[in-house]
Amino acid sequence: MQNSARQDLSTLPSAITRPSAWLGKDMLSSPDVWLYRLSAEDVVDLENAAQHFLRLGYDVGAITKETFPLTTFSDHVLELRHKILNGVGFEVLRGLPIANYTQKFAATVFCGLGAHLGSARSQNAQGHILGHVRDVGADAKDPYSRIYQTCERQTFHTDSADVVGLLCIREAKEGGQSLLVSAESIYNRMKAERPDLLDMLFDPIATDRRGEVPEGAKPFMEIPVLSWHEGYLTVFYQRQYIDSAQRFEDAMRLTPEHVEALNMFDELANDPELCFGMQLVRGDMQFVYNHSQLHDRTSFLDWPDPSKRRHLMRLWLSFEGDRPLPDCFQERYGSIEIGNRGGIITRETTLHAPLD
Repeated sequence: MQNSARQDLSTLPSAITRPSAWLGKDMLSSPDVWLYRLSAEDVVDLENAAQHFLRLGYDVGAITKETFPLTTFSDHVLELRHKILNGVGFEVLRGLPIANYTQKFAATVFCGLGAHLGSARSQNAQGHILGHVRDVGADAKDPYSRIYQTCERQTFHTDSADVVGLLCIREAKEGGQSLLVSAESIYNRMKAERPDLLDMLFDPIATDRRGEVPEGAKPFMEIPVLSWHEGYLTVFYQRQYIDSAQRFEDAMRLTPEHVEALNMFDELANDPELCFGMQLVRGDMQFVYNHSQLHDRTSFLDWPDPSKRRHLMRLWLSFEGDRPLPDCFQERYGSIEIGNRGGIITRETTLHAPLD
């Protein structure tokens, strides 16, 4: 890798002290910081908005704030946005009674809330703004597979949007715990213990596109794991995709020093002092800020009955009023315009919201 491409690291802080630089042990002992329990009034407001939208007869992919009108719950939507952008960087909303809902009604509530938070982005080349996270028997070792379509342990990573949202439709028989870690806390540890390795993470690194290649683009991206831009530390990371990008002859080679830095990053992400896990239960909605947090999932054992198997719906959202991103993010986001960025767009992409 060329040192000339490296960012100016002279302005890096000795430590990041934002609320999003949390420790897992603190989050584990203080669930009230990140867990919001929906009241009966909240549920009624969300359900009334969903019923209003469904009476209009539109496709769920066309939902907007105007067609999903909230009243009393609007106040918490503002609090949720603030917590994601300026607070700890994630929240779980618990208590949505989806056992009483059809899949379409659940998707309407989830996408409607998403529309109040930001704009939905395409999650794959097919243009799905509503994703489905479940084991479809994909091979985790195949460089064209998506790890969320298997039952294997994922690795800590970020998604290609400002915010990722999940709605738990059904839990697995065993496992499938959601894991989170603050990239800023990893930065703080590396800055204190191995600043030489931390610096390596600010170099451009090739990340595999796994076959979803925009017109005219390379089959890999060249985005640093960490970027320092206008006073913000931003993370972009998927270790499996970094490793598989080495299959391309014209991808920048990982040096032993870069591999050592990536290995330390992974080790700290899995440090029980820094990360923590939660079991999402049926009806939970989780929203995570990709620019400061990494997420993961443990392996799971599913139910033999297909109708009972683990299933989560997923949203990728772009937020108005968000932080600026460095130019290199255009390689993944296409545009870095605040409020209108992120997602996967190719020549074949047409936006829609599949319900299963």
